[in-house]
Amino acid sequence: MPRDSMLNNEDTVLNEWGQICNQLKDEVGEKAFDSWLKPLSIGTFANGIMNICVPTRFMRNWVITNYSDRIHKIWEKKNPAIKTINFVVQASEDPMFIGHNSSCRSLLKKIAGSPAPQSVHLDEDTALVNDVEYSTIGDHGESLSVPLNPQYTFDNFVVGKTNEFAYAAARKVAESDNIPFNPLFLYSGVGLGKTHLMHAIAWRIKQRNPHKNIVYLSAEKFMYKFVRALRYKDTAAFKEQFRSVDVLMVDDVQFMGGKDSTQEEFFYTFNSLIEEGRQIIISADKSPSDLEGIEARLRSRLGCGLVADIHPTDFELRVGILQEKAKQLNCDLPLQVAEFLAQKITTNIRELEGALRRVVAHAQLLPGKEISVETTQDILKDMLRSYDRRTTIDEIQKKVAEYFNISVKEMQSSRRARTVARPRQIAMYLAKQLTSRSLPEIGRKFDRDHTTVMHAVRKIEELLTEDKSLIESINNLRRSLES
Repeated sequence: MPRDSMLNNEDTVLNEWGQICNQLKDEVGEKAFDSWLKPLSIGTFANGIMNICVPTRFMRNWVITNYSDRIHKIWEKKNPAIKTINFVVQASEDPMFIGHNSSCRSLLKKIAGSPAPQSVHLDEDTALVNDVEYSTIGDHGESLSVPLNPQYTFDNFVVGKTNEFAYAAARKVAESDNIPFNPLFLYSGVGLGKTHLMHAIAWRIKQRNPHKNIVYLSAEKFMYKFVRALRYKDTAAFKEQFRSVDVLMVDDVQFMGGKDSTQEEFFYTFNSLIEEGRQIIISADKSPSDLEGIEARLRSRLGCGLVADIHPTDFELRVGILQEKAKQLNCDLPLQVAEFLAQKITTNIRELEGALRRVVAHAQLLPGKEISVETTQDILKDMLRSYDRRTTIDEIQKKVAEYFNISVKEMQSSRRARTVARPRQIAMYLAKQLTSRSLPEIGRKFDRDHTTVMHAVRKIEELLTEDKSLIESINNLRRSLES
């Protein structure tokens, strides 16, 4: 192709890419665009093949899975000559580049139109590019790590009394040049934010050190990869993969319970990384000492660093989470609605956010329908009925009495002995957390007024910040009542 034609062709492609980026930004939103699409840059176009540079293999897999089909459809409409799009991983001195990277473009000129190899090792003339890996649309490959949620960052994490310690520990690990705790072990019940913190740590480490090899995956995926390595007699490659990472993050490690071979391999991987000064971050639904089906030596290892738990959310934190989520959804959420939802949905942040999305969607899809407590009750009536039906004050009193080996009559009596007063306060706290009953209604069930209930709730919330045995009791009672 003559040089002038090549330049015109490049100018056309660059102009089309700019238009496509503007359209994608409108479609996916500014945050998702900035996280996943803005770092892409154009390579060359020849013989119907369009090459796009991607900073990392991880980002390539995410883009292919979530955006490649859309990019191809938009571009095909603008330029029918586009037949194939290759996403090319470029590991440069600054992987998180933005714009049109000359190194990538010059490299792609050399190889455009040739068959797409699995990897291309370059000579010293391309010093900035150490390795290139191709992946055509439809060839999703398989990444060691799972994609990170761009919404799960420290900036989007709402901090309150119940999670401030875990948040502080997570930030310390993510922002320290040296390893402060190893491992960092985060645990909580379902939907309280531990996965959010795990993703936030990975994002911040990657932001500060783009070249660090961070692997984030679930315990189930670790088991799957190990079993597959055994099946194909490829355990050496498996060990090399996991023992060469800079940061290993394993979510929901409780799922390794009872899997002895997987635990043994994880134990040796754990030891190897610790000895080499690599960071390990683990999450689970229980503390290391309470994990069932996990070998004693592994439990001991998991608990040898810093263990940070996330307590059940309090009312103020739930309101804060709703307000932050509403801001992300570009919704002006009335405070009364946030307080109503925070009172009704108390056990799971995911369910709380899901309820908010339903309310916001109705308001956006049905113009003129304002968000109010009344409309929220109507939109969520099925969910709210389920919550109201789920737990009653009578059930709470019965469960708490059984747990502490006292009678319900004693709990409702005027006795002030600690063996009765503390279970009474716990029952009042759970009634406030798990039912939609008002403070006076709860008080009447205990033959008390609403101020006594308020005092009991505040007292238990204070104790939950320091009393681990109380935390365990509350969590056990919650699971029993919600099962």
